[in-house]
Amino acid sequence: MPEFRYEAKELSGRQVSGLLTASSEKDALAALSARSLFPTRITPSEDLTKSSGSGARRVPSRYLTIFYNQLADLLRSGVPLLRSLQLLEEQTSHAVMRVVVQDVREQVADGSRLFEAMRRHPKIFNFLSISMVRAGEEGGFLEDVLSRISAFNEHQEELRGRVTGAMVYPLFLMTVGMAIVTVMMIWFVPEFASIFDRMKDQGTLPWATTTLLALSDGLQSYGLLILVGLIAVISGVVSFSRSPEGIRKIDHWKLRIPGLGGILQNLAVARFCRMLGTLLRNGVPILQSLRIARDASGNVILSEAIGHAADNVSSGQSLAAPLRASGQFSRDLIEMIAVGEEANNLEDVLINVADNLEKRTGRRIDMVVRLLEPLMLLVMASVVTFVIAALLLPVMNMSSNA
Repeated sequence: MPEFRYEAKELSGRQVSGLLTASSEKDALAALSARSLFPTRITPSEDLTKSSGSGARRVPSRYLTIFYNQLADLLRSGVPLLRSLQLLEEQTSHAVMRVVVQDVREQVADGSRLFEAMRRHPKIFNFLSISMVRAGEEGGFLEDVLSRISAFNEHQEELRGRVTGAMVYPLFLMTVGMAIVTVMMIWFVPEFASIFDRMKDQGTLPWATTTLLALSDGLQSYGLLILVGLIAVISGVVSFSRSPEGIRKIDHWKLRIPGLGGILQNLAVARFCRMLGTLLRNGVPILQSLRIARDASGNVILSEAIGHAADNVSSGQSLAAPLRASGQFSRDLIEMIAVGEEANNLEDVLINVADNLEKRTGRRIDMVVRLLEPLMLLVMASVVTFVIAALLLPVMNMSSNA
């Protein structure tokens, strides 16, 4: 049975806190009331978080895809949500996922919405999925949303598999190549230093050899310090990326990366357009749809632009005008939204825009993946060629002068 950490006040006004075992948060409130305590805060304890799988352990994406797909099929077949979650709990083979589904089912049984129950497990269900489920519950099309999440996860897995498959061979070669180069720089290149001393004193040593010897000396003298510095920098970047300001900065940089930024922006805009179009098609008012769909983009910068657009729409303006003013959306997209508003078929236009963006972006991703392998091989070949040339040039010069 899960534990809850509580803070409460006694009748005398004294503040108390502790742990309480209860089947749900509702039962925990009842137990505290029976003790004449007035709770001010109740949160699941860390043990619950760890046992529910939202601590250090994660669930592989394929199990989440199966969960979304099967839940959509059950709901579409008329099976109630609570019964559907119970069936999935019994059928799930992954231990962590089973515990998570059990907790979600218990929360729904206690009266929580599905997205509220999922929100208790942020490391299992990402922010986008929770936002989409919330939109589905608000608009009464939960089955369609779950199918969309399942299809999106499958697309992500397919893309990840293509990228991984294309990168395995060049990454293997690059790892082996860099290991060989590092060994040469630390143990092999210094042996040539004494041979090149006379040429260095005469000032006839090629610049490539001078650079190589300097890099070799640096690795020998400061190699451990460089490694510690890299670990510290990586740790700092990871810590910064988890802060609100860090998330905003990184999302801003993502949109500015040459080549890749356009792909990431198109994917985020496509998710927003599809979610907004689906909400409007199911009769959700545009203001409510904008506030829900803004989270579907998965990018803080775009979400802020959409939030400002929602504020302007509430004051009577069109949607296209504030989106154009944000500078985060392409001109052709703004024109299509403006036409959709004038023709009163904005939902159809948005879904068509999402389809076209996803197709166009998919082709660009395939092209980038195909270019990665030769690009990485070219980088590795350039490094190895530089090392070999730096060592052979002085030898060739000495042979020609002999």
